[in-house]
Amino acid sequence: FNRCVSIDLHIHTTASDGTFTPAQVISLAQRLKLKAIAITDHDTVAGSKEALESGIPPSLGFLTGVEISTTPPPFYPGSGSFHLLGYSIRLDDSSLNKALEKLQLARKNRNPTIINRLNEMGIAITLDEVRKEAGEGQLGRPHIAQLMVKKGVVASIDDAFDQFLSTGKPAYVDKQRVDCFKAIEMIRDAGGVPVLAHPGLLETKTENQVDELIGKLKKAGIQGVEVFYSGHTPNQTRLYAELTQRHDLLMTGGSDFHGAIQPEIEMGSGQGDLIVPYELFEKLIRA
Repeated sequence: FNRCVSIDLHIHTTASDGTFTPAQVISLAQRLKLKAIAITDHDTVAGSKEALESGIPPSLGFLTGVEISTTPPPFYPGSGSFHLLGYSIRLDDSSLNKALEKLQLARKNRNPTIINRLNEMGIAITLDEVRKEAGEGQLGRPHIAQLMVKKGVVASIDDAFDQFLSTGKPAYVDKQRVDCFKAIEMIRDAGGVPVLAHPGLLETKTENQVDELIGKLKKAGIQGVEVFYSGHTPNQTRLYAELTQRHDLLMTGGSDFHGAIQPEIEMGSGQGDLIVPYELFEKLIRA
């Protein structure tokens, strides 16, 4: 792989829980001399739309994208959210937009419930305060966590999640998700390429489990796996590259950049050692 030409196909903006607007993401990508990017906001294509409206410079390759929270497929051993990336989707696809709007609404209704739970535990936080914290961004748990840090309730954002906000913790509220198979179908119907996001974050214990999972997802219609990722160890990256090639799927990669909410993750380079080769973008375009 050509090591000096890097891309980033996993970026969040203010359209979901990132702190950079789509226009700021584009100018940062240019400053970092990235050759291509994809904006993959959670359950919305608004970030991709806005990026195209603000104009993509000719020197920067661009893919429309989305990251969808789905229910885990029946053959997956873990619980919680299962994330699929959709690339090169038609942004005006009506059934995709309808499904995403439903998820948006559920996300919106989830925040007041979380805040009520925190209030019941004696933590004084209001929805308005969280709105201020989110600024332009779409309100979510990271903003609630930020506010908890500001108010001295917890020492860090990680603490807020570990003690209160993550799955199984006292202020956790489950969110609505799309059926995994339905999400794959929606992405493909919108002309897109469905990809399994960050397999390293999944609750698979053995190499065989990952292998089986990727094989079954391929049968269900996925076309790629996010091999290069900020949170993957070199061994995981090697393993996922091997399995992806074995199953004849596309490889993708990205930093999962969120801006100030996760300052340790840089666009294009993750925690400093991420390199996503440009030819993955070319192969994705061809697909």
